Amino acid sequence: MNKYTFTYLLFLFTLKSMAQKSVFIKFEHTANNKIIKLDTTIYTNPQNEAYQLSKLKYYISNISFNNNIAKNVQLIDASKPDSFKINLPKQKIKSIYFQLGVDSILNCTGAQSGALDPLKTMFWTWNSGYINFKLEGFILPEYKTLEHHIGGFKDPFKTMRLVKINIPTDYFKNNKTLIIQMNLDNYWNNNLSLANNGVIATPGNLAKTASENFEKMFSIKK
Repeated sequence: MNKYTFTYLLFLFTLKSMAQKSVFIKFEHTANNKIIKLDTTIYTNPQNEAYQLSKLKYYISNISFNNNIAKNVQLIDASKPDSFKINLPKQKIKSIYFQLGVDSILNCTGAQSGALDPLKTMFWTWNSGYINFKLEGFILPEYKTLEHHIGGFKDPFKTMRLVKINIPTDYFKNNKTLIIQMNLDNYWNNNLSLANNGVIATPGNLAKTASENFEKMFSIKK
């Protein structure tokens, strides 16, 4: 091997080592220890109230590892089990951070494109902004309307919430996809009963109370 070949191979090796690694992130939705299936399965909340879901969508934004600064938005839809790619930092990964919801700057910018396109049916008006979390279905057995459209970006009714999840040591040695489980059972805390709170459709105290449960809903699938 001559010096030119050696230099070239060293250059390729350096480029490869410098290339930023990435992983896929996928959200898995559960209730009552079962994968959520829209329009079919019946679930119960901790108050033993029965319900069926037809829609489950929410925004996550500023997704980052180890709380590094990031600007991004993803619309998660339980009817579309898609995954998306994100770059890994070079330092040891201890946790993943994201906001559930859309920040005030994006809300004040008005309707936008991509994940924030109004055609995604997650935008109210310029004054009310985006719906951070949308859950629709029926309360059983009477088939009453279940409609939780949780939003609000102005004090004192902000509903965007920071979620931090610790990641097991060396998780990415054997996993190329990070599966984040969203357990809907934990959404119904804080006395959020179906009998009294079947419909939450505007910013306010009820929406704020519901949003206080967001962080408890997420964990890493091991």
